[in-house]
Amino acid sequence: MAYSGKVNIQQAIDDSAFSRFHWVIIVLGFLVLAIDGFDTAAMGYIAPTLSADWGIKKQDLGPVLSAALLGLSFGALLAGPISDRMGRKRVLVFSCLFFGLASLGTAYAQTLNMLTFWRFLTGLGLGAAMPNAITLVSEFAPKRCRSMAINTMYCGFPLGAAGGGVISSWLIPNYGWHSVLLAGAIAPLVLTVLLVLFLPESVKYLVHRGKGVAQIKRIAQRFMSGSLEQVTQFYLDEDRITVKKSSVAQLFSMPWLPGTLMLWMTYFMGLVIYYVLLSWMPTLMLGMGYPLAESAWLTSLFTFGGTAGILLAGWLMDRREAHKVVSLGFILTMLFALALGFEHNHIILFGALIFLMGITMNGAQSGLQTLAATFYPTHCRATGIAWMQGVGRFGGVAGTMMSAQLLSLQWQADSILMFLSLPALVAAAATIYKLQRYKPHALTVA
Repeated sequence: MAYSGKVNIQQAIDDSAFSRFHWVIIVLGFLVLAIDGFDTAAMGYIAPTLSADWGIKKQDLGPVLSAALLGLSFGALLAGPISDRMGRKRVLVFSCLFFGLASLGTAYAQTLNMLTFWRFLTGLGLGAAMPNAITLVSEFAPKRCRSMAINTMYCGFPLGAAGGGVISSWLIPNYGWHSVLLAGAIAPLVLTVLLVLFLPESVKYLVHRGKGVAQIKRIAQRFMSGSLEQVTQFYLDEDRITVKKSSVAQLFSMPWLPGTLMLWMTYFMGLVIYYVLLSWMPTLMLGMGYPLAESAWLTSLFTFGGTAGILLAGWLMDRREAHKVVSLGFILTMLFALALGFEHNHIILFGALIFLMGITMNGAQSGLQTLAATFYPTHCRATGIAWMQGVGRFGGVAGTMMSAQLLSLQWQADSILMFLSLPALVAAAATIYKLQRYKPHALTVA
């Protein structure tokens, strides 16, 4: 098939076969998110050793655990609008490099204040990476399998977190907690080189920004089977209806505003749950009487379950109404959180509940990336995804600090776990409201 004249780039993407080109983008995005997951989980695993090494109380680590999350929030808020103006690849490469260099500082921190400072900077760099990786995958994936493509890439986060547990359990006894942070610095520096060499810029972004046809052809030819020699122009249908406001202003304009607020609320509540579990699970398990080895194993079940949940959610969202899949995931998470509070004496049953909660929680949370990517047009897609994540990361800060405060108030681990059912219920309600508010999906973009 030969293309000629004006070509709708979105239609060309949707008609293209899923190829090696798409897998390269997914794998690179997967590695970005794996580093994010590793970094997030690493602090949770080194926290007991760090507190013992420096002679500080567990709750004193709250600012350290929260610093990266604050950085992630601000990094995402800054990177989204920049990406919509300067390009997805450029911001992704720079953020990965910045994160790697800042992580080197974290590995050699000697005081609690310096560790907190460097953790904030690592988060600042990493915060820009995830939304841009998600945006790139969503803009290259054909519509028929977009949810599965995004969620396959998103598997990098729980697998990176699980890998963080496995690697930490080996590195800490042999080389100390500094070695875990050093490993987390080397990986993004290597990945930066791979991104420069193999990651393409989004063709939808290039078309929207009016870049040269020759530049777009070079990238498009890698996934389009027909000849592009006779193509004179690429266009996006959505550009004809998009309100020409700044990317940030469009998030707060009608009719997008209610959907924006619901996405923020859902992601915020989801990360309250996620970071309570990921950052404090080993500590909570120790409080329940489980030794460190079993605590690490139980925590890893949550992240491994997450991988299955993310893939299942992606498969379902390509075949069923996406909002219903996400809301069901949060409802089941609520029920499992209550069950964990009641049953924690039998390790097999307790582990099974953690695994199932990992499936539902991670599946629902990953599904929000697709909801955001398909809700916003190219003009503000990176900003929409990034700001959802940026605001949502404050939920992680809230969850991390809340757990520290509840522990200082002598709350039992089972009570903290049961408390997590409340944000799960709020997240489910917000998702259902967005579905009802935008039914039929007049704003859903290709």
